[in-house]
Amino acid sequence: MYGQYCPVSRALDVLGERWALLIVRDLTVGTTRFNDLARGLPGLSRTLLAKRLRQLERAGLVDHSSGRYVLTAAGVALQPVIFGLAEWGARWVYGDPRPDELDADLLAWWMHDRLDLGFLPGAIHVVQLRFSDDGRQFWIVIEHGDASVCLTDPGFDVDLLLTTDVATLYAVWLGHLPLTAALRSGRLVAHGSVAVTSRLATVMQLSQVAPMVQQAAVLQSAVPQAAVHQEAAPV
Repeated sequence: MYGQYCPVSRALDVLGERWALLIVRDLTVGTTRFNDLARGLPGLSRTLLAKRLRQLERAGLVDHSSGRYVLTAAGVALQPVIFGLAEWGARWVYGDPRPDELDADLLAWWMHDRLDLGFLPGAIHVVQLRFSDDGRQFWIVIEHGDASVCLTDPGFDVDLLLTTDVATLYAVWLGHLPLTAALRSGRLVAHGSVAVTSRLATVMQLSQVAPMVQQAAVLQSAVPQAAVHQEAAPV
C-alpha cells in the first residue's frame, strides 16, 4: 500500500506486485488454465502464481470457475493498459535481446496457438521447430484446432519444418525482423508442401505485439531524418 489517495496509487496497489501485469497479459490474450499460465511464465513459481491469482480474484479482476481463470469486466478493461505498455516498451526500451531472454521452449509455447493450418485436409497437423543453437526440437501438434507442444516426436507427418536460430525466430515472431527478410537471407528456412510454404505469412500469425514493434521501428527510423530537417531549417 502506498498510502496515497490517488487513482494511480490505488491501481498500483492491485497491479504493482511482481508478475501481476504479466499474468493479466497472458489472460488478456486468451490463456485460461493454471498449467498454461505456469507454462507461459517459466520464471514464476506455481506457489506465487496461485497467490497472485487469488489477489487478482479478490481485487475483482479475475473469476475462477470450472478450472478456468477468466477476466472480469474490470480485467478486460485493462487491455488498453497492457497493449499501451507494449507500445511504449517497443518505442522506448525495446532493443536487442539479452541471452537469458532467449528461451526456445517459451517461444514454442507462445507460438503454439498462433499457427493456422486449417486449410489443409485432415484433423492433425504438425509444425516442427529445429534450432541451430539449441539441441532441443519442438513439435507443435494441432488436432481439431487444439494445439499442444511436444518435446519428442509425436509420430505424425510434419506439415512444416522451420530451421533457424532462436534469436531469429524471436525477431520474426515479435515483428522485429520481417518474415520475408528472414527467408530471403537464409536465416530462416521453411520446408513443407508448396501449399504451406507459399502462404507462410498466413500460417504464422505473429505475436499480438508485433504490429507495435513494427510501428516503433518506423518511428525510430524517422527520427534521424526529422532531426536533419530541423537542423537545416532556416532560423
